[in-house]
Amino acid sequence: MKQILSIAGRPGLYKLVNQGKNMLIVEQLLTGKRTAAYARDKVSSLSDISIYTVEDDKPLPEVFQAVKELNDGKTVDINSIGDLREYFAKVLPEFDNERVHTSDIKKLLSWYNLLVEAGEADFVEEADEETAE
Repeated sequence: MKQILSIAGRPGLYKLVNQGKNMLIVEQLLTGKRTAAYARDKVSSLSDISIYTVEDDKPLPEVFQAVKELNDGKTVDINSIGDLREYFAKVLPEFDNERVHTSDIKKLLSWYNLLVEAGEADFVEEADEETAE
């Protein structure tokens, strides 16, 4: 998950390929098209993103793992879900209803679908699981 990136203003997710001087070489997950992300671009690793909960923040890879378990590893049909908030409450019951917007949930689920389609469905590394125990 540390190598999977979101770049503000660009659709989709990217995989870090290499670093250059003042830029990153990234590859779009689904198309494999390589491009550069410069220092002025807002780049976020998915492992650095978290979701607000009532008590603490929940790392995004753990939320993806919960979605995966709820859907048996299959993609989520966002359009057929009547109420995204109700669905997300099944995934993460303790999410902060005031600070997590519906657009955040929709983006999270679309990222989840992209990762599953790209074969990047190992959300929680085994070392992280052992530490959690």
